[in-house]
Amino acid sequence: MKLSEILKGLSFTCADFSDKDIKDIAYDSRKAGENIIFVCLTGAFADGHKYAAGAYEKGSRVFVCEKEISLPSDALIISVENTRAALAKMSCNFFRNPSREIDVIGITGTKGKTTVAHLIKFVLDKAGIMTGIIGTVGASYGDTVLPTVNTTPESYELQKMLRMMADGGCKAAAIEVSSLGLKAHRTDGTEFAYGVFTNLYPDHIGTNEHESFEEYAYWKTQLFPLCKKTIVNIDDPFSERIIGCSAGEIITYGYDEKADYVLGRCEKLKNGNILSMAFNVFAKGAKKKFTVGLPAEINCHNSLIALAVAEEYGVSDEVTAKALASVSVKGRCETVHECEDITVIIDYAHNGVSLKSIIDTAKDYDHNRIITLFGSVGGRTECRREELGTVSGALSDLTVITSDDPDFEDPMKICEEIASYCKKAGGEYVIIPDRAEAVHYAVKNALPGDIVILAGKGHEEYMKVEGKKLPFSEKAEVLRALRERKGV
Repeated sequence: MKLSEILKGLSFTCADFSDKDIKDIAYDSRKAGENIIFVCLTGAFADGHKYAAGAYEKGSRVFVCEKEISLPSDALIISVENTRAALAKMSCNFFRNPSREIDVIGITGTKGKTTVAHLIKFVLDKAGIMTGIIGTVGASYGDTVLPTVNTTPESYELQKMLRMMADGGCKAAAIEVSSLGLKAHRTDGTEFAYGVFTNLYPDHIGTNEHESFEEYAYWKTQLFPLCKKTIVNIDDPFSERIIGCSAGEIITYGYDEKADYVLGRCEKLKNGNILSMAFNVFAKGAKKKFTVGLPAEINCHNSLIALAVAEEYGVSDEVTAKALASVSVKGRCETVHECEDITVIIDYAHNGVSLKSIIDTAKDYDHNRIITLFGSVGGRTECRREELGTVSGALSDLTVITSDDPDFEDPMKICEEIASYCKKAGGEYVIIPDRAEAVHYAVKNALPGDIVILAGKGHEEYMKVEGKKLPFSEKAEVLRALRERKGV
């Protein structure tokens, strides 16, 4: 593709512009090379401008920068106001604007993004509408699985994935849109058919994230002016602001009787160790009943979004009902069906609010004891240790305190800090810093009828220790422990 085509619509200055044939774009100097544009991104931990010389040595001769850089005279230097915004525009052009060929459904909010994206994908796929997904647990479409680093990938990867999905036969793509992704211009240029708002709570506030709750909230709103239609949780106080900044048609859901999709009576279902929910919904004057294969009333609430999307696509209630009843989301209220005398739930809960929610969910079902296992990330968010320890100490019958990405911090120090708050709350606890050992302890010591909650890691396949990501799968470990319990 010609350089001029990649830069189309981009405001820039260049002392001696000459059009060139370009085969790719890179923002990592290790991927630079001949006929590859190098974009100097400025991030929280690294400045791409410092790596421009390395990219030049690898063969790149076209550079996009927002700061002054010094390179040999044969380098073409293109100056822009913001290289992240420029990368987004260039990536849209380079991958031929895939969001114009498939319906992109953007989901944002503090909680529920991953579950909602999976619910939407599950229902549309079952209806024969091939749908891709991009988010916290990775990206996929059909039988193709794509790894991701961030909830919302960098704009280059995002557009590349959307192009693969469009070329692969997808009609839609459900993507999680994080506030940090919006702030970093990762979704710039993407045309959204639908924008979904789940809820808003204080989160992601601190160093290298958002300066304040107001800033966090502001970036959440920035998705909706880009959307043709907005699906909004009318129960959340922030919904008025979302509606106020939305550009297109508004579809509402929630408990509020004024909503387009009103959640009615919810009923907990337990079949052996399988937890699910049945619920009524009132939509456009009709009362309907569905079952969702996930525990917790919040997942009935989340299912309303999938119902709204399904109706937009003309999916029958019968197809939607079958899809919702069989849905499963990796690491989100995920029940492990390996051992019948106890129930094991894997969940990504990693702060006080989400941990309380999953424990309360478990307590709503018939049970003997609640055993909760979790840790807390090292090097940051230390306030979470107090809320995690306090919540589990007050609500669990036994807390197993262990590691969760300790990184460069002493795992035992983190555990002891959590334990001090658990003790203040009057909870019984044990400390086992090795997470694999802790999982086996929790499963081995569970009594018939107990519910074991493994919180914090969810879908993740690694443990961050001393700057390295070491392989660790909560699901694989608990399966081993459950088979040992059965004597298999």
